[in-house]
Amino acid sequence: MMIFSSILFSCLIFVGMNQFISQIALYCSQALLVTSVFQLCLYFFDMYEMRQDLSMLDNAIRLTQAFGVGCILLGLLYYIFPYLWINTYIFWTGYVLVSFSLLFYRYFYHRILRRRMFAQDLVLIGTGELASEIAKEIEGRHNSVYRILAFVGDSSPIYNPYHVPVFKKIEDVENILPLTTIQRIIVAPDDKRGGTPIRTLLKCKLAGTIVEQGVPFYERITGKIMVEKVDPSWIVFSDGFTVISRWRYLVKRLVDVVLSGGLLFLNAPVMLVSAIIIKLESPGPVFYLQERVGEGNVPFKVIKFRSMGQDAEKDGAVWAQKNDSRVTRFGGFIRKVRIDELPQLWNVLKGEMSLVGPRPERQVFVDQLVEEIPYYGIRHVVKPGITGWAQVSYPYGASKQDALRKLEYDLFYIKNNSIALDLLVIFYTVKTVLFGKGGR
Repeated sequence: MMIFSSILFSCLIFVGMNQFISQIALYCSQALLVTSVFQLCLYFFDMYEMRQDLSMLDNAIRLTQAFGVGCILLGLLYYIFPYLWINTYIFWTGYVLVSFSLLFYRYFYHRILRRRMFAQDLVLIGTGELASEIAKEIEGRHNSVYRILAFVGDSSPIYNPYHVPVFKKIEDVENILPLTTIQRIIVAPDDKRGGTPIRTLLKCKLAGTIVEQGVPFYERITGKIMVEKVDPSWIVFSDGFTVISRWRYLVKRLVDVVLSGGLLFLNAPVMLVSAIIIKLESPGPVFYLQERVGEGNVPFKVIKFRSMGQDAEKDGAVWAQKNDSRVTRFGGFIRKVRIDELPQLWNVLKGEMSLVGPRPERQVFVDQLVEEIPYYGIRHVVKPGITGWAQVSYPYGASKQDALRKLEYDLFYIKNNSIALDLLVIFYTVKTVLFGKGGR
């Protein structure tokens, strides 16, 4: 809004009220183009990642970098669409207004975050692992909208950086403030056999306090589901984890076909050059076909560009490693920029995969993980994807512990599966690919 308003205000200054009103549609179109380009650049330069507590100097540097790239993109767009070109004086006046207004806004916004002026106060019932993981998400984030007033439990919490008081019973919290003034209570004990203070919680709820269970609250603030603390009854009775409707299935399939076909066409030159280099660099086939577990546990052959030397797994299947010696020089490059994944678009066209979904794993690893990680088999109720919520939310990893952490995001995706979430994942994937995050 600041960018859009600044550009329009610059137009008003230079052209006058009469001309501005008579050509307002044109000026709005010009301002909208600048706003769209600048906002995309701000996003790709992590200016909307509020978890980082950046200094004003860092903010100014990133802002200059983002707007510099934005100016280059706008120059290209003005060459293609000259009727959207903005007068030089109007543009640079708007640029200065935008820069100063954004820096001014961010200065006060970060001051508000640091002082937690509008944070919502809550009481956390529990001092074990679940409560501590929730506390880490609340108190360990610069942009947290919550603040813990007290813990309730029989022991000291594992994570309590601000040393807030710990009470044996929730009724004891009234020693510091009335229960009816607490904005939110999170019930997150590890051991539920001790009983939950239902009557007190009911009293608080009827007085206007929000009462939530720990697992759904953790899911909402993190975008993942804590696998170790979920029992089958929670999955059965929670919202989500339902079979998608036929209409949504058809829309998802249409998006898959259109986007994968378009991407194959656009990337055909890149794929051709890559195939030639792979063939010249090392002996062996250009493509690497590997059996993976798909929807409904049905196996299929995933197609990738070969990035390792021939017979890389002659001694058996192993997890990918950092700085893997089996990876060729060009293979390392195409993994980093995700070119090796492009042939999987053919799997999408065939209907074996989707653009968005849990990444397909090999049967040998699935057999191990199903035995060791609860609910791992749930991943196979939907089509696997080239990218997924886990891939854009969690750094690349290839181990059993990484598989557990990724499963938390995969379960969140399956529970909240929607076209809107798919489009969000695709949008995040563009940034991930462009900045080479996660490839190994």
